[in-house]
Amino acid sequence: MDSRVSELFGGCCRPGGGPAVGGTLKARGAGGGSSGCGGPKGKKKNGRNRGAKANNPPYLPPEAEDGNIEYKLKLVNPSQYRFEHLVTQMKWRLQEGRGEAVYQIGVEDNGLLVGLAEEEMRASLKTLHRMAEKVGADITVLREREVDYDSDVPRKITEVLVRKVPDNQQFLDLRVAVLGNVDSGKSTLLGVLTQGELDNGRGRARLNLFRHLHEIQSGRTSSISFEILGFNSKGEVVNYSDSRTAEEICESSSKMITFIDLAGHHKYLHTTIFGLTSYCPDCALLLVSANTGIAGTTREHLGLALALKVPFFIVVSKVDLCAKTTVERTVRQLERVLKQPGCHKVPMLVTSEDDAVTAAQQFAQSPNVTPIFTLSSVSGESLDLLKVFLNILPPLTNSKEQEELMQQLTEFQVDEIYTVPEVGTVVGGTLSSGICREGDQLVVGPTDDGCFLELRVCSIQRNRSACRVLRAGQAATLALGEFDRALLRKGMVMVSPEMNPTICSVFEAEIVLLFHATTFRRGFQVTVHVGNVRQTAVVEKIHAKDKLRTGEKAVVRFRFLKHPEYLKVGAKLLFREGVTKGIGHVTDVQAIAAGEAQANMGF
Repeated sequence: MDSRVSELFGGCCRPGGGPAVGGTLKARGAGGGSSGCGGPKGKKKNGRNRGAKANNPPYLPPEAEDGNIEYKLKLVNPSQYRFEHLVTQMKWRLQEGRGEAVYQIGVEDNGLLVGLAEEEMRASLKTLHRMAEKVGADITVLREREVDYDSDVPRKITEVLVRKVPDNQQFLDLRVAVLGNVDSGKSTLLGVLTQGELDNGRGRARLNLFRHLHEIQSGRTSSISFEILGFNSKGEVVNYSDSRTAEEICESSSKMITFIDLAGHHKYLHTTIFGLTSYCPDCALLLVSANTGIAGTTREHLGLALALKVPFFIVVSKVDLCAKTTVERTVRQLERVLKQPGCHKVPMLVTSEDDAVTAAQQFAQSPNVTPIFTLSSVSGESLDLLKVFLNILPPLTNSKEQEELMQQLTEFQVDEIYTVPEVGTVVGGTLSSGICREGDQLVVGPTDDGCFLELRVCSIQRNRSACRVLRAGQAATLALGEFDRALLRKGMVMVSPEMNPTICSVFEAEIVLLFHATTFRRGFQVTVHVGNVRQTAVVEKIHAKDKLRTGEKAVVRFRFLKHPEYLKVGAKLLFREGVTKGIGHVTDVQAIAAGEAQANMGF
């Protein structure tokens, strides 16, 4: 991680940022990405459109063997053998995209945009539909583009989304953390998306999202809440406007977006950090108010996403309150910050549905591309573009990583603890590895004395609907029956008994000090975040140095002050205390036995 990201934490950079470098990446000029079939026609040269401008490249990148994007020149009346081969190929692309694939019809394998006449395109789409039926998938035409090729007959390229819910899943799932300064409209936007009704300008849409009375009274989120937005196989929105319960939304959807609504006020920054480190979001939505620009905790939230390497896109809200020039000024301000050395991002302004399709594909392919949307939760302006983006946005982890995690032993992070009448103790969190089924016998810990306790998983729910099997990377709630809630706390893990888990009170980490007002020394106490672990630790030793200043790196030994924790070497680490902030990763843990735990804690 570039230490210059400290600029985003320390407040040493003005909101205006440094000078702009280059221009904003518009979706149709995205450097030869999968949007290459768009844009205005260029003049013919030597029979092909080789003289076209950069915003209409005659080539896409060559087709990759891996990934979920497939090029097909045409699919006209294939033989039975050829058809079976094409079906097998579609299964592979769906597996690579974890249930989603994109077909570019009229494109050669080397990326040349040839296009097809109308009759050939119709026949090709018919064959593609037959292929999808064979594997139990649905297809949706994303867009069509005319290309200027060596022909007097109009030729088109068609981009098609193929979606199939894997046999071992109820729906495709994507987790999106929602970041942004207080009063930027985070809860209001989520209320509009999930409830299906526009806001009245006074915050009516957000009322159903608040969990506490003081949140309703102040209008500010202080806790972590979860909201769901579904899309059916045709890409149509499924939310509470046409479904009464979350269970109905899950049953009607083939893809689910789970929004993790985080707090914007600096007072609740620890809650926001916990949400980012513990709930493992696939990406983040950074909300910026058009009338205030980059203010308050916006820059800090941006720095957190960069430090934790969470891909993010930006939504500029409240455009109905501002003049067009004000919105443009806020967008330019964002562009400058994104291009700073600590970010190294390429802004992509989304202004049309075609741009939204391109943005979703390039966002998944390149970690540096950052789409920017401008919308209003009151007038509904450009709200549909965000929905198109979320519908097409593919999973950001590949199938191989998922399979490797599922082969490992079960490990479930405990993030929330509840008591539900007639159900008993319930824990919420994310399955880090392995597979968890109803009836599984697991152990949970560590307790204050370093022990792990046996328990049984009675039932599982995902997005408030019943689920029998939980797989690595999925978030859920597990019912534990009569297990004593007093024995549980946030930061524990539930693991397979065969894992023989180790615990530690002392660990070492390689860190970068992002910001500190003076010098960072031995004896300094910080709050450490590692996954779902959040505890105060003291600096015992700084290897090879006596002290650290902002931007410096070192290997530091920490000791937890309260109780031992379950840590793994290589885990990302973030620590804070007041304005002091740093990031790094765990390099070594000093494993201790259960009987030694209290002695090692100094009790």
